[in-house]
Amino acid sequence: MNLKTRSDDLELLLAVVEFGGFSAAADALNIQVARISRSVTKIEKDLGATILIRTTRRVMLTDEGKKFVDAVNIGLQHIQNAEADITVKAKIPQGKLRIDAVSPFIFHQIAPHISAFKKAYPSIEIELNSNEGIVDLIEKRTDVAIRIGKLDDSTLHAKTLGKSSLFIVASPQYIAQNGLPKKPIDLKNHTLIGFSNIKTLNKWPIRGLDTITPTITASNGETIRQLALSGGGITCLSGFMVNHDIESGKLISLIDSYRIEGTDRELVNAVFYKSSAASERVKAFIDFIKPKLTL
Repeated sequence: MNLKTRSDDLELLLAVVEFGGFSAAADALNIQVARISRSVTKIEKDLGATILIRTTRRVMLTDEGKKFVDAVNIGLQHIQNAEADITVKAKIPQGKLRIDAVSPFIFHQIAPHISAFKKAYPSIEIELNSNEGIVDLIEKRTDVAIRIGKLDDSTLHAKTLGKSSLFIVASPQYIAQNGLPKKPIDLKNHTLIGFSNIKTLNKWPIRGLDTITPTITASNGETIRQLALSGGGITCLSGFMVNHDIESGKLISLIDSYRIEGTDRELVNAVFYKSSAASERVKAFIDFIKPKLTL
């Protein structure tokens, strides 16, 4: 669709009408009278109609001019409203946000806050996916992933969420039946629960202890937690899973004086592609969830 008149020319015409003359409009807009005159003349020439009656003392709208100016005012108002609407919507995060994390992190740290997040951002549609290994964000159509441990993928942007200490834990029931280990070497006489799928997770941060050989294994951290809670043995889990269990006495933290702090496995990061169309949704989620995490 080709318009005969330009919007900047129309705005100058409206200024002449609003301020009651060419000179007054030029003073208000801080431009030359000649520029306004050229714009109004061009509009009239393009339309083939007289819009303004000029006298030495004032300008008046013709009947055709009044109808035209009224229509232009309405049209420009619609455009302004449309611009304002799309600008506001662009600033409000909306659309689908796909979040990936190991299932224990989703259970303990994300799921409890999704209801509050939805209230804060009702236009964001949440999809939670749990994977026990590292996923390819593009392949799995993931917008943001929570990763525990050292990051190796330099193509991703990362936002540090904090550190989650590792604890060697067992239930009071297990300790009552099997005794309390006081030194790392004592663990060799106990039932140890470890990971079956990621062997590096069976290297516990204990001085004087190499990678453990678990008696019971599971592929899921939450399964291992449940085994420990039920008295199945001793295990090593992140604080984001067991902090509340230790505080409530459901699990006991063991051989703390031998525990090594500050390992790479404690790191918790949110990773994402910054250029993604979901970047505003990702930012909203990270800013919301970070202060609520109990790592």
